[in-house]
Amino acid sequence: MKKEVFLQLVRSLIEKNDTGTPAILLESQMDGHPSNRYSIYAADPVVILTAFGDHIRLEVNGDITTRRQNPWDALKEVRTACPGWYLGYFGYDLKNYTEDLDSANDDPAGAPDLLFFKPGTLLIYDHRTETLSSDTGPSPYSEFTQQELNAVRPSPPADTRLEGFGSDTGRETYLQRILEAQQMIREGDFYEVNLSHLLRGRFSGSGLDLYEKMKQKGPVPFAAYMQWDNFTVCSASPERFLGREGRRVFSQPIKGTAARQENSLDDEEVKRRLLRSEKERAENLMIVDLVRHDLSKISRPGTINVPELFSLQSFETVHQLISTIEGEVIEGIDPVDIVKACFPMGSMTGAPKIRAMKAIEDLEDYRRGIYSGAAGYIRPDGDFDFNVVIRTAILKEGQLFYPVGGAITSDSDPEKEWEETYIKARALTGVMDMPALLK
Repeated sequence: MKKEVFLQLVRSLIEKNDTGTPAILLESQMDGHPSNRYSIYAADPVVILTAFGDHIRLEVNGDITTRRQNPWDALKEVRTACPGWYLGYFGYDLKNYTEDLDSANDDPAGAPDLLFFKPGTLLIYDHRTETLSSDTGPSPYSEFTQQELNAVRPSPPADTRLEGFGSDTGRETYLQRILEAQQMIREGDFYEVNLSHLLRGRFSGSGLDLYEKMKQKGPVPFAAYMQWDNFTVCSASPERFLGREGRRVFSQPIKGTAARQENSLDDEEVKRRLLRSEKERAENLMIVDLVRHDLSKISRPGTINVPELFSLQSFETVHQLISTIEGEVIEGIDPVDIVKACFPMGSMTGAPKIRAMKAIEDLEDYRRGIYSGAAGYIRPDGDFDFNVVIRTAILKEGQLFYPVGGAITSDSDPEKEWEETYIKARALTGVMDMPALLK
C-alpha cells in the first residue's frame, strides 16, 4: 500500500470518528528520515485513562471508575491489568509527580495532564516496506482496493481561519522576563532556562485540515494529530523525547536554531554559522549533559554514550542542532518508570532541571499543559517512542493555543530570543498567511 493511500484511508476514518472518544495519528512525514520508520493510527478505545493532577478517570469497555492516585502509577497499573498497545500523551505538569514541584499559573486550555488509551482499531504503516498491519497481524485494510478507497474518500479541505492571534504575554513583558532569567543565571540559580509564552487566537475550520496544511508547509519526523471530546491537537514536532528498542533507550534533544533563508548561498552561510556558534553549541551541550544524567538513572553503569553530537538537520523554516544520547536500560524496569525518570525533556526546561522548572513556574504566566510534554506510544513488549510536544496547535471550542519558547543563557540577546519564538511559530503562521505576526 502506498503512503498516500494509507493517509487517505486514515483521514476518512478520522472524519467518521464522531463519538468523542480519543483517536490519534502518529506520523513520520519525512520520507527516508532515519529517526522514524512507522506511522500509526489508533482509535475505538477499549480502555481510556485520563488524569487531571491526581484525579484519575478510567473507562474500561464503557464502565467508568474514578480515584485519587499518582498518574504515573495509574498508567503502570492499567498496562499491567489490561496489556496491549497504549497511545496518548504526557503533559508537562506531570513534573509535579516526579519532583516536589507545583503548577499555580492559569490553565487556558484545561486539557488532561495525561491521556492514554488502548485502541480497538490500530493501523501500523511501515514506510520502508509500504505494508500495513495491526497488532495482531495483517490489517483488514491491507488489500484495500481503489474502488473501496473511493467509497470512503474524505471530504475536500475546507477553509481554516485564525483571527485575533497574538501573545498573551506581549513583547515588553517577555523581554523583561528574559532579563530576570539572566539575572538569576548570574546569581548561580541555573545555567540555562527554557522560557516560553502563549500565542492564541480565534480559530474556525477543521483541525484535520490545519494539521495537513502544517504538514504541507514543513514535513517533520514526529508529527501527531489527536482528537477527543472538544480537543484537537496538531503537532508538527521535529524532536524525539525518548525511544526504546529492546535494551537500548535513546533521546535526541534539539538545541540551537537558525532561520532558513530563501537564497541558497545565504542559507548555506546560515548553516555554517550555526555549526560554528559557540553559544548554540554550548546550549546543546548543556542539555546533552542533562539527558546523560537522566538516562543514567535507568541505564546500566558505563553504557551511556553520545553517538551524535551537534548534528545539523534542516526543516522547512529552520536549521537546528540535534544530538543523540543513548544507554542500555537496566533489566526489569517498567517502561513508564523509564519515561518518568527522564521527564520532561531537558531541552524544554533548562539545566539544572529542577531549579529551571521552578524558575519557569515563576517567570511564565500560564500552565504549559500539553506543550513541552510528550506524545507517542508504548507497545505491549515495553518498547516505546515519544516526541516532544512543540510546534503544536491546541484547539478547543473555537480557540487556538500555540506556545513558543527558547533557551535563555547569560549571553542571550533578548530581542533575538523574542524573534526566534516567532520563527518557530511559522509552522502555524506560514499556513495561515499571516506574515504580519512575525514582526
